[in-house]
Amino acid sequence: MGEQDVAGRTVLGRALALLGAFEHAPDRRQTLTELAATTGLPLTTVHRLCAELTRQGVLERGADGRFGVGLKLWELGMLAPRAHGLREAALPFLEDLYEVTHENVQLVVLDGTEAVVVERLRARNAVRLVSRAGGRLPIHATSGGLVLLAHAGEDAVRAVVAAGLPPYSPSTITTEEGMRTALALARRQGWLELRDHLTVGSTSLAAPVIVKGRGAVAAVSVVGAAGDDPVRLVPALLTTARGIARALAS
Repeated sequence: MGEQDVAGRTVLGRALALLGAFEHAPDRRQTLTELAATTGLPLTTVHRLCAELTRQGVLERGADGRFGVGLKLWELGMLAPRAHGLREAALPFLEDLYEVTHENVQLVVLDGTEAVVVERLRARNAVRLVSRAGGRLPIHATSGGLVLLAHAGEDAVRAVVAAGLPPYSPSTITTEEGMRTALALARRQGWLELRDHLTVGSTSLAAPVIVKGRGAVAAVSVVGAAGDDPVRLVPALLTTARGIARALAS
């Protein structure tokens, strides 16, 4: 096979498609047949790629023959300056916020038309989260994504609208007008609350981490039960966002 076979995908493109297939696997593990079905790649191609990625430590093969992402990929991911330096600076402040609120705490960044969770502290008895560290979230359905989009510029807003605004619950923002209203509110008050937008029964609050000369580099969010009074958490949320911003600027 050449450098660019299988529907025009390069070797790197096929490898990335293979790795991306693990994101939505129930237990993050898949067989060769499942990987072929998910990626649309021929079984022989999947077999060859998995063998090479396993030799490099990027994938691991269990005793049952199923594959999962290996520690090597995690090590390489931790080298990304945008996530690694941010996470190191933010973690002490996120831990303080968790101790004050006893709610789920997240740190997210924008990546194209999605939000990526850089760090997550999950409260044992708090509302269940659909996110995970390293996972992606829809911008239009998350407070963290929207407060970042509010500072990202018109091109970014148009890209999110063009990518589609699918509903995740009856409360999800699904129109450009509704999203722009939320963005204006986020800019005006410096934080944003969403109730039942991604998961029914949950409320999320988020504030941007704004560093002078760099803009909004991340967002801090707190996710709790919809019946709680989230406004009481706003002072702690804003204090955390400002503390992270100072740490990153120093």
